[in-house]
Amino acid sequence: MQSIKDIYRIGNGPSSSHTIAPKRAMEFFVKKYGLLDYYEVTLFGSLALTGKGHHTDEIIANTVKDAKIDIIFNYESLDNKLIIKGYKKDELVDEWEVFSLGGGSIRIDKYESGDEIEIYPHDKFNEIKDYIKENNISLLDYIYTFEKDLKTYLDEAFNVMIEEIDRGLDSEGLINKELNYYRVSNKLLKNAEDEGSRLIAYAYAAGEENASGHIVCTAPTLGSCGIVASLMYYLYKDLEYSKDLLLDALAIGGLFGNIIKKNASISGALGGCQAEVGTACAMASSMIAFINDGDIDLIEYSAEVGIEHHLGLTCDPVLGYVIIPCIERNAAAILRSFDAYKIARNLLKVKKNIIDFDTVVTSMQDTANKIPNELKETSLGGLAIGYNHGKC
Repeated sequence: MQSIKDIYRIGNGPSSSHTIAPKRAMEFFVKKYGLLDYYEVTLFGSLALTGKGHHTDEIIANTVKDAKIDIIFNYESLDNKLIIKGYKKDELVDEWEVFSLGGGSIRIDKYESGDEIEIYPHDKFNEIKDYIKENNISLLDYIYTFEKDLKTYLDEAFNVMIEEIDRGLDSEGLINKELNYYRVSNKLLKNAEDEGSRLIAYAYAAGEENASGHIVCTAPTLGSCGIVASLMYYLYKDLEYSKDLLLDALAIGGLFGNIIKKNASISGALGGCQAEVGTACAMASSMIAFINDGDIDLIEYSAEVGIEHHLGLTCDPVLGYVIIPCIERNAAAILRSFDAYKIARNLLKVKKNIIDFDTVVTSMQDTANKIPNELKETSLGGLAIGYNHGKC
């Protein structure tokens, strides 16, 4: 598996696949050849179908704003990729085919992006459990054995999560004119009556910052950024847990997100929203178990319940914006992560879990293969076609 750092990328919203990934691809192209005179970038698949709503064309153009650029939307191919052509005067310098893999990760056929580097020797959770048992170490020890500098990076990611929610809670006003969507997190917090209500407000604050194109942190994607961030904010601000402990929790959750990324997908365009919100719920569930001194069995069981009951969740953003149902779905998932932990904690008292985490991840990939493309971030099906300018 690759670095857990890649689960927590920092960048502009509203979509890690549609903003962070294309921006990174353009930055790598410029790094390789310098700023050229002209670029032609063709978007395919979800990058084309929901590229306008995700501001993909804007972030690409802004990355090379001193050069002339044409951006073409190809709606025929379903491959989630972009093709970059760079010219010096009229001469083609190079052409890259770049695939967006989810969470801001990319694969460039002609160039190493750094996303190919394997950090961990194991891909499955059962392999990790065997290694831990053989070496008599904890799950946290395992992570820091292979990523000794991880905590320094997690500190940066944590700070971004806290800042994005602070900004969101302090902001008001219109986010999207087409959807007539105004920020509500500030009002939600003022009306909050219990911890669940506050968690909803925090998730909305992060989601609204993401929808506004501001700097946020993936966990494991930007479309699901409000789930882990709201958990961190609640534990840190409301319950006053130590930052050091919460960074360890991010490491634990990141490992489960990493296993899903390796063996299934964290991309809504490839796996539906089960890959984004479902993964984030599993991550948050494992963190809650860890925070409550859960052993490895409870941590795994919590993560398993968190993802199992999101299997088949579709990705159908209305008008291609990461707003409806995305923000509300983040709020629902953070509440479900607490439920997942409670279910796992109570069931382990009376029986052993039958379905392990690896089994659910395998099922997740099989489910993703059977979800139609219309329900994979293309806005061609589901709720995206049920909406008609405010009249459903």
